[in-house]
Amino acid sequence: MNEFEIDKKQMRRAFNRAATTYDSAAVLQHEVCRRMLERLDFIKLQPQQVLDAGSGTGWGTRQLAQRYPAAHMLSLDIALAMLDVSRGKLSWWKKLPGLKELSGDKSSFLCADLETLPLASSSVELVWSNLAVQWCNDLPATLAELHRVLKINGLVMFSTFGPDTLKELRTAFQGVDQHRHTNRFADMHDIGDMLRGAGFADPVMDMEIITLTYNEVRDVMQDLRNIGAHNVTAGRGQGLMGKTAWQAVLNNYERLRRDGKLPATFEVVYGHAWKPQPKKLADGRSIIKTDFKLNKATPPNPPLSGGRSFSQLDGAATRSAPSLPLSGGRSFSQLDGAATRSAPSLPFSSPEKGRLGGVP
Repeated sequence: MNEFEIDKKQMRRAFNRAATTYDSAAVLQHEVCRRMLERLDFIKLQPQQVLDAGSGTGWGTRQLAQRYPAAHMLSLDIALAMLDVSRGKLSWWKKLPGLKELSGDKSSFLCADLETLPLASSSVELVWSNLAVQWCNDLPATLAELHRVLKINGLVMFSTFGPDTLKELRTAFQGVDQHRHTNRFADMHDIGDMLRGAGFADPVMDMEIITLTYNEVRDVMQDLRNIGAHNVTAGRGQGLMGKTAWQAVLNNYERLRRDGKLPATFEVVYGHAWKPQPKKLADGRSIIKTDFKLNKATPPNPPLSGGRSFSQLDGAATRSAPSLPLSGGRSFSQLDGAATRSAPSLPFSSPEKGRLGGVP
């Protein structure tokens, strides 16, 4: 058993329960979203189809809609209650049948798992995912799915958590029991390699540490519960923790108090990459690009006298003439000034040997 494997049913249940409290506690998620939006200022892209993968209550989707007013926004989340909250942010009259189209609203909602997208290949120009891919069991396969649904020259931009996330909480639980209490997070460099392995080009990865501070340990745990970030790994404990064990966790965390506050560290990893032109066809044949361009506008020159003709391509002229017979049965062909012998040596008709073009 993989003790880090995420139980998707439990995860969906946790996020459904947290839908109504999410925005009040998602201070970090909103801040990371703002920082991601700032990165779009340096990217020249005007997408017509945008996928917000792991959209939650739709806070980030609404920011994207303001940036790309002409684009169709597709909100995708595994928790239906999250999508209900997101849809509830729309004006009531926009929800009425037939009026959504008249209002010019360009939004759709899809309840699905990020690891198996029910979308057509090459259907969106921008995939946006804010702090969602850490909930995927198979990150390389998930990135391959994002690559599949992107159009060529499309962009994926995402954020996730790195290995140092909630390190204080892991330290507090260390030695208390044998169970897992936090998710396992991928390293930034490994994610960059996964992007290349999925077929993306020019991946850009960077990381920053954001530390939130709290007065009490229970405040840390409450914030995590309010955003639905429960421990849903296979290695979690199945029962309630005893009072003695919980007191040990509190004591361990208290040792990390600095300046009267308890820290909660989050290693935020940012990444973006492009979907390049394919190098192979679907049947495996390679695509080779050249600078060759056929000039159809310039017709070939007419044939020259004697049956010879010139062909011209990009200003380079070559002579394509048949071999001319020599006296005595010999012949030669000439191309670009180079004379070559194309027949075995035979006697000349004159008694003396002659030389033609340097050929004896």
